[in-house]
Amino acid sequence: MTKEAQELMPTDAQGQTNALISVIERAASNPNVDIEKMERLLQMQERIMAKASEMAFNDAMNQAQSEIGRIAADAENQQTRSKYATYAALDRIIRPVYTEHGFSLSFDTADSLENTVKVLCYVSHKAGYSRTYSATMPADGKGAKGGDVMTKTHAVGSGMQYGQRYLLKLIFNVAIGVDDDGNAAGVERISEGQAADLNALLDEVGANKTAFCKYFKISSVDNLSVKAYKDAVSMAEAKRKK
Repeated sequence: MTKEAQELMPTDAQGQTNALISVIERAASNPNVDIEKMERLLQMQERIMAKASEMAFNDAMNQAQSEIGRIAADAENQQTRSKYATYAALDRIIRPVYTEHGFSLSFDTADSLENTVKVLCYVSHKAGYSRTYSATMPADGKGAKGGDVMTKTHAVGSGMQYGQRYLLKLIFNVAIGVDDDGNAAGVERISEGQAADLNALLDEVGANKTAFCKYFKISSVDNLSVKAYKDAVSMAEAKRKK
């Protein structure tokens, strides 16, 4: 690329891509174009577009993670007596956020050692960049005490499910539990009926539930405290009047 062309190139990645395409189009229409220079221009274009896509991916991931708060546990492992959030609970909260920011997920498996299953997650962004995450899970059919508790087929399926759940938390840096600075004990949550009414009201006024939950520092409308319920309804009603 000539010095004159370099000086005309914008400083932002997207602007550079558009300007470079324009330069290439002009060069392609010139019968005296140097093929080696054209190849170098194309290679430069690919590098710039790849970098721009990666930057867009990272920026969208930053925004998505800033909107995802703690997610409440909704199940208990009877063997370990520990609580956890199911994949369904994670997906219900996380999917609307990551799709809004241009992400899509797809899962697969890869070769792994005996009695394990390696789960892959391909995270793709609409800008064209993708990243692969992996988790290798036990699939030996053993329970918490070391005994055989499931068939090999069941063990592989269970390992895949665990892998999907762990990867979903890993990718978006999700913490499990109520985000209230350690003051969860004794906090009364709204009833199912109140949650249903509030959800309906938010839908009616076209409120952004992600922003709503972020404002009240909750993972979902269901986790709103009774103390905050009146203020939440008033906020939604005020949006109706605008």
